[in-house]
Amino acid sequence: MTGVRLEKATRQSGAADARIDLKTLDDAALVAEYLGGRRRAFHELADRYHLRLLNFIYRTIGDRDRAEDLVQETFVRVYRHLHRFDPTKKFSTWIYTIASNLAKNELRNRSRNPMVLFQAIKKNWEADHRPLQFEDNSYSPDDLFRKRHLREQVEKAVAELPEHHRVVFVLREMEGKTYEEISEITGVTLGTVKSRLNRARNKFAQIIGPMLD
Repeated sequence: MTGVRLEKATRQSGAADARIDLKTLDDAALVAEYLGGRRRAFHELADRYHLRLLNFIYRTIGDRDRAEDLVQETFVRVYRHLHRFDPTKKFSTWIYTIASNLAKNELRNRSRNPMVLFQAIKKNWEADHRPLQFEDNSYSPDDLFRKRHLREQVEKAVAELPEHHRVVFVLREMEGKTYEEISEITGVTLGTVKSRLNRARNKFAQIIGPMLD
């Protein structure tokens, strides 16, 4: 009789676990769920980061099809090495580090100029730390036309930024990462991050200014 009760309790526990909504869990909890044997937790992590990583890599290398390949490669590496992830660290920083390294390797392996999209030029970059956005359905057709024209000019300007400046620029201005996160992702000191970002902003402003006159 005891064995029957134990089996029933085990089934009930398993059913309750199956009803847990993975979408409500944070990254750390999802990692723990996956390492504990719940395979669907990895699919939730992939769904959560796919678009973000795709946009980040695309803005860095300028090739959306290739960016999709690199996103898949990122997840392959995450899948293979998730057991090595340090739970005291942020999962987002770890996965962005992997994606950033793949993007930088891609740029080194080819001569293609990457592109990045910006909504507008900020006179005071530190006034708003939110990531810049491009599309907005509330804009009128004329506004959208002007924004698309601006995008074309921005693409030409950003293509002239050095790779190491471009990466920190995208992470800060497009992805909204903190200086500390960028430092971890790129593997350089906080001071270097700030220096590169400042130079990238100044260079970008110098290049794009005459285009918009």
